[in-house]
Amino acid sequence: MQIVKVSTKKQKKQFIDFPHDLYKGDPNYVPEIYLGMQELMNPKKNPFFEHSNADLFLAFRDKKIVGRIAAIQNNNYNEFANTNVGYFGFFDVINDYSVAEKLLQTVVDWVKAKGHDGLYGPTNFSTNETAGILIKGYDRPPVINMTYNKPYYVDFVERFGFEKQMDLFAYRIPTQTVSEKSLRITERLEERLKGRGITIRSVVLKNWAEEVKVIHKMYKKAWDKNWGFVPPTDKEFDHLADSLKMILVPEMVFVAEKDGKGIGFFLAVPNINEIMIKQKRGRILPFGAIRLLMGKRKTKILRIILLGVEDEYRRLGIEAIFYSKIIRYAQNNGIEFGEGSWILENNEMMNKGLQNLNGEVYKTYRIYQKDV
Repeated sequence: MQIVKVSTKKQKKQFIDFPHDLYKGDPNYVPEIYLGMQELMNPKKNPFFEHSNADLFLAFRDKKIVGRIAAIQNNNYNEFANTNVGYFGFFDVINDYSVAEKLLQTVVDWVKAKGHDGLYGPTNFSTNETAGILIKGYDRPPVINMTYNKPYYVDFVERFGFEKQMDLFAYRIPTQTVSEKSLRITERLEERLKGRGITIRSVVLKNWAEEVKVIHKMYKKAWDKNWGFVPPTDKEFDHLADSLKMILVPEMVFVAEKDGKGIGFFLAVPNINEIMIKQKRGRILPFGAIRLLMGKRKTKILRIILLGVEDEYRRLGIEAIFYSKIIRYAQNNGIEFGEGSWILENNEMMNKGLQNLNGEVYKTYRIYQKDV
């Protein structure tokens, strides 16, 4: 067995494509969009590499790829959180612990050489992207921008010495079981808040650049106390926003304003994984992009990605109004359920709010940690 650092275009293509071969025949596997993965891993296109760095590694046995992993140095996170850790990500491996051990040890050696004293993961490349190992909920495909893996991954990382750092919950919120009474109460609450100068509107896509600036400002304020949070730079946030723009449905994205100034936001997106699951090896050209555009309003699932309200305006009911609006949209457009993800296990307010909507945790993801 040989561990090879990715250094050529061919090897990077192999790195991106390896999961397609690993999960071949798995009915719950959804391929990532190949062009998106290419851009994510391109230091010239991904703003993450302006402040941090990473190396990609492939494991070969008898000239056949049997695993992959990324070693990541997130300088912005270490500065923001006052830590000294490295990360691993993009971890995929055949069902053979000896391969996993070699890959994980490669990352341990890498982060130690960088002077770090701890290792967290998986994140791809940070918590602003996909993160976590799936530990519960293997019976159905992941939704957009959520991870998927075989159950043996949990055994491999724990056998290597990793311990739980944080669990991330995904809630299933069925459209038809939400209390109609609670929706009507929330709609009356929205009318009362208008009297205090607080209004809630959908985003305007033709003004997307300006909307992104407002949302980014609120995002940093609303999330800065959350575990694992690292504030994205302006370029990083713009990059994330641009990657979502093509699939956005304006009626799923809301901004709360106080006298015209942004104080909260809500972002949900259609679950395009229902389309991508049929796209061979994640290739969307020439016709896959059209399928995404035409099919984004026909998905049966939506994902609630972000919800944030500035501290001084919390507990006024703005969050409940956001949920009420997206549920009404789901009821009127054939959406079977929404997934709220990911939710930190220690976020009492968000967990309680989703439980009050009859949401149930149906998938759990885990971030691990290890001293090195």
